[in-house]
Amino acid sequence: MYSNVDKLLTRPTSFGSETGSLAVGEFEASPEVRDFVTSECKVLVVGAGGLGCEILKDLALSGFADIHVIDMDTIDVSNLNRQFLFRAKDVGSPKATTAAAFINARCPKTTVTAHVGKVQEKDGDFYAQFNVVCSGLDNVEARRWLNSMLVSLAEVDDDGNVVDPSQIIPMVDGGTEGFRGQARVIIPRFTSCFECSLDSFPPQKTYPMCTIAETPRLPEHCISYAQLVEWPKAFPDKSVDTDSPEDMTWIFKVAETRAQKFDIEGVTYMKTMGVVKNIIPAVASTNAVVSAVCVNEVFKLMTLCSQSLNTYMMYMGNHGVYTHTFEYKKKDDCPITSARVRTLAVAPTMLLGTLIESMCGPDSDLRLKAPSLTTASQSLYMRKPKALEAATRANLGKPLSELVADDDEITVTDAIFPGDVSLTLKLSFECEEAA
Repeated sequence: MYSNVDKLLTRPTSFGSETGSLAVGEFEASPEVRDFVTSECKVLVVGAGGLGCEILKDLALSGFADIHVIDMDTIDVSNLNRQFLFRAKDVGSPKATTAAAFINARCPKTTVTAHVGKVQEKDGDFYAQFNVVCSGLDNVEARRWLNSMLVSLAEVDDDGNVVDPSQIIPMVDGGTEGFRGQARVIIPRFTSCFECSLDSFPPQKTYPMCTIAETPRLPEHCISYAQLVEWPKAFPDKSVDTDSPEDMTWIFKVAETRAQKFDIEGVTYMKTMGVVKNIIPAVASTNAVVSAVCVNEVFKLMTLCSQSLNTYMMYMGNHGVYTHTFEYKKKDDCPITSARVRTLAVAPTMLLGTLIESMCGPDSDLRLKAPSLTTASQSLYMRKPKALEAATRANLGKPLSELVADDDEITVTDAIFPGDVSLTLKLSFECEEAA
């Protein structure tokens, strides 16, 4: 079944060290390399959607025999046009278990183990068991958390050396949007991580309420108005069910009426779905191309048969069959990989609540979600438990000069950081006026 894999891994090739290997290290074709892939290597696939289905299939057909997949979603009828491991009878079933059962039935030499739930629900011991992680996630927040987890597993000593090299778990991350896609290789502590490139992912687009309510100019404004203003008026005790055709039709009709009032074209049912559900267009062929790149990188990392990607590949299918590769550099002040303390210049009169808002805003390079702040001597603001949140809530309205001294260090924890991962800030009272 894996004759092509055998040819590559068990017989001498031009990639051998004696002929000037392109590989990382000293790759020598041998049955031992093949046996590692087909019996020992444990691969975790994160996400069983359009890209995840392709990744699972490619991994199984590339010889990997011990594959795990984690996904929290269930199958919707809209998935069936491109997520080919699912059938109509599977609608409503968990994606992870259904995908695993399909691969197990078709590829008897492969065992896929399913895990249903969020990536954030698993601890470090779960992720530490794998040799490599291949991600097909569809959101930035989960990617950030997973990246942080894998980097935290590769602990370093005071000199910056990794304590246990076996805990360096590479991550191959893929993503697609329409006819475009990307793949990247992240080797914790050695290459740039996902957080290093966060500024290349624009924050989710939102629209000012004043524009939505008073001067709409785009179909998106009309749709957002129907969802955020008119829906609560009509259904004060009910949230929008984005999977309900009835709810989505109601929003579409209201948005269409408002668009006609302001002579705005372009409000359609599909655009309504896209705005309300923040849908990213998916193309099956793009998933196939990006999956092939991701699995190829997994294969190279696990066998050392060739040089791995350094570190980023972009597929630009909307302009033809073009790709572009480049190295994403590590950020010196990356909150995940760098031990450097960030210095933040603030005004002494700035309120603690304003500081927290600035770290969560779309213009911040941190883009935190729900930070808690402490110093060596006190808790400035803690989100949990509820009693501690209530006890520290009053600090949000206090100026920083009442809470900390100039050049004090603040430890910031956040939901995007797993476990004990945190960010250290040093506040410098250099500004004269509060932002």
